[in-house]
Parts: sequence; C-alpha cells; structure tokens
Amino acid sequence: MSTPAAGRARTYTSMKAAWIPLAALCLAFFVEMVDNTLLSIALPTIGRDLGGDTTSLQWVTGAYSLTFGGLLLTAGSIADRFGRRRVLQIGLGLFGVISLAVVLVSTTVELIALRAALGIAAAAMAPITNSLVFRLFDDEKLRMRAITLMMVVGMSGFVLGPLLGGTMLAHLPWQWLLLVNAPIALIACVGVRLGVPADTADGLTRDRLDLPGTALSVLTIGLACYTLTSGIQNGWTSPITIGVAAGAVASLVLFIARERTARSPMLDLTLFRRGTVRGAAIAQIGTSVAMAGVMFSLILHFQYAWGWSPLVAGLANLPIILTMIFATPLTEWLVRRLGHRFACLVGAGLLAAGLGLMAWAVEQNYVAIAVAMVVMTIGLRTVMTICAVALVGAMPENRTSMGAALNDAAQEVGTSVGTAVVGTLIAALVTTVLPTGTWSSTLVASFFHGEQLTFIVIAVAVGLISGIGALTLTNARTVDEHAPADEPQSEATSVNRVSAGGPAK
Repeated sequence: MSTPAAGRARTYTSMKAAWIPLAALCLAFFVEMVDNTLLSIALPTIGRDLGGDTTSLQWVTGAYSLTFGGLLLTAGSIADRFGRRRVLQIGLGLFGVISLAVVLVSTTVELIALRAALGIAAAAMAPITNSLVFRLFDDEKLRMRAITLMMVVGMSGFVLGPLLGGTMLAHLPWQWLLLVNAPIALIACVGVRLGVPADTADGLTRDRLDLPGTALSVLTIGLACYTLTSGIQNGWTSPITIGVAAGAVASLVLFIARERTARSPMLDLTLFRRGTVRGAAIAQIGTSVAMAGVMFSLILHFQYAWGWSPLVAGLANLPIILTMIFATPLTEWLVRRLGHRFACLVGAGLLAAGLGLMAWAVEQNYVAIAVAMVVMTIGLRTVMTICAVALVGAMPENRTSMGAALNDAAQEVGTSVGTAVVGTLIAALVTTVLPTGTWSSTLVASFFHGEQLTFIVIAVAVGLISGIGALTLTNARTVDEHAPADEPQSEATSVNRVSAGGPAK
C-alpha cells in the first residue's frame, strides 16, 4: 500500500470497500434526521404523561430544530479546525448519553431542555457526516452515489419518523423513542472509529476560532428560525414576531460586519463570490422549501382530510423514498450528458412540474398524488445531489465541513420557510385551528382548494429559486469542483486511493 499523499486522508476506490464508514455515517445521519419527526406522533401521549399544554408540546419538537439549525455553521467551523472524525465522535457520544437521560425527565420543561441538548449534539453530527462521506472518495461518480445514499437514508428517517414512532408507541412507553438512540449512536461511533481515517494536519485549517462570529451566527440563525415559528403561532404582525425578525436582521448585519473584518472569520464571505457556492446554496433552499411544504401538507391531507391512520399515512410517502433510490441512474446520466448546470436546470423544472401536478392531484386520488410525488422527487433528487457535490467540492480542501454545514444550513432554512409558507397559507385560506375528528365535506373541499393554491405558489417560487441557483453552477461532468485555478491544486489532485481491503489501521 502506498504512502498517503500529504494534506489529504486516504480515500476508497469503490462503495464496497467503504461499506464500514458508509454504514456508520448513514446510521449517524439517520438518527439525527429521524429525531426531527419521531416524537411528533407521541405528543398527545407525552402531554398526558407530563401534563404539558399545547405551547409546551410545540417546543418539544421546536427546541430540537432551533438549536440544531442555529449551530450548524458553528459545528462545521469547529470540525474544520479540530478534526472532523473527532467532532463527529463527540457528537455521537453526547447524542447517546443525552438520549439516555430521558428516563430522568418528569416535566415538559425538562423534556424541552433535553431536546434542545439533543439538537446541539445533532448539529455536531450533521455537517460532518456529509463532509466525511464526500471525503471518502475522489471519483465524482462515487461521491454522487454516496451522497445519494445519505440523502435516501436521511429522508427515510425524516419521512418515516412518525411511522416508526407510532409503531413503537403501540408497544412501548414514549421514552423508548429516545432511548433507542443510544445503541444506534454507539454502533455508529464504533463504525466511524474503525472505517473513517483521521484527518491529517494539512487537511485542517489552522485559523483561530472566531468566537464573536460564532455567537452572532447562532443568534442570527436561531432568531430567523424562531421568526418563522412565531409567525405561524402568533401571527406575522404580532409584536413578538416583528421584534424577533428585527433582532434576526440586526444580528445578521453584525455578523456580516464581523466576518468582513475578522482576521480569521468563521465563514469566509469571499467564498460566496464563487458562483458554485452561491448558486448551490440558493438551489438547496428551494429544494427544502418544496420538500417541507409537501410533507407538511400531505400529513394534513392523509390524516385529517382522508382520515388515514399514522401508519397508513407514513406508508403513503414511500413513493418519495423509492424514487430517491431508483432515480440514481437518471441523475448520473443527466450529469454526464449535460453537466451540473443544465442537469440542475432540468431537475428544477421537474421539481416545479411535480409541484404543479400535485396542485391538480390533491383533488383526485392517491394514484395521482403518487405520480406527482415521483415527478417531484426525480427533480428534488437531481438538484439536491448535484448541489451537495458542487457546494462541498467548491470549498478549499481544509474547509469541506463548512461547505457541508452551508449545505445543511441552506436546507434547514428552506425547511423552516416551507413549513411556514404552508402553515400560513392554510391558516389564511382554510382555518387557523384544525378540528379533530371527521372533517365536514365543506371543510375538506376548502382544504383541497387551499392546497391547490399553496402548491401553485410553491411551484413558482421553488422553480425560480432552484433555477436561479442552477444558472451559477459550472458545467462539470466527471471532475471535482475544487478551488479555482488561482488557488493551489495539489491537495485536490494528489491523493492516495485505498484498495478494496479497506483503510490502513
């Protein structure tokens, strides 16, 4: 086995050779994604057990998303300085230990605090898992396949969270929904230790940690996410929503000013001069708006308007997951034939077309909705994969975790926006309070009409957002999009490939 090249950890030459680290990273990504939605089905049970009101139960899920989204950039910055594998292992360990602490919870306040802590641990996992998957391979085709696998696993966790939660809740106390995280985190941690090579010193940045920039980034993203949540809960013109929004804008201005003047900024804003970085982040926001909007709307559609059980409603989302898997050859073919830019434009067009088709399908039947899911997901999968590969690949070699963090942060922003848009439109067009029990035919008809308008709005917005982002990508087909020609290329080209026997210990 040859000596590894300086500045870059060893890489694999096939998916089979990398099965241990891939399985471990997929497990880590699955557990952090499934925790976004796993408890949603158990909220009524938790409320009865802990005596929580509606507001406190909303924060049981919201606290996780708030800390998770707010700390993504910070975690990416820390990982690029102190080691990606090290930070991921710490995150996995904390995630498992914090999950075990649920046995000590006796009030909703304690559960909210625990969920917020889990969000912090998950933020230390999300960008690093994607960054490490990217760094396992040098071949672009293998990178796309690996990132596709991660997307399928992550989306499966997000979509199947309520289904898995409902199944477990039928046989076990709700605490087990969190306790199960511990063994999964342990297995993932062992797999990462065994299969993921440690970072080399040259592969990390030596810049000092930008503590003021870190604090301002957390404040900005946290306030922005809470603004969207408050807008739905309290109204967009309420004093608290306006105040939080103003705080988000003020902290963003301070963050930009800090990063422009800092000697070692947490986020080098000059990276956004690269069209690939800027465009990929914009396009990812569009994909997440679409995904979150569809998932939120169809949960209401299946369980409220059609009266399906959580189990059946969860199974109804399988076309999304299956299409994510089987659309892989199509996406690879598009990239080979058209390059990143035009393949992404095709994906954006399919995404918008699928959303437009969904606007028609909601008044038809499940088959029509399933067809719309397939068309939408082909576009979604194409844009998400191309942009993830392009964004991380366009970053300097020692800042790939920050690239993955930007990718995740863009998706988190898009998810919050998509949920807020659907929630606001449904409240404005249909009703502000969803009644329990069987819906009247009048309410169902009103809901379907509201869905149609919502999907039309999202289709136009997402098509424009993802399309504009795609236009700034390069026409790369089979090569990495690392630093531009005026930057050193030795790290991007001088690498050592590991044989099928696996990494050297």
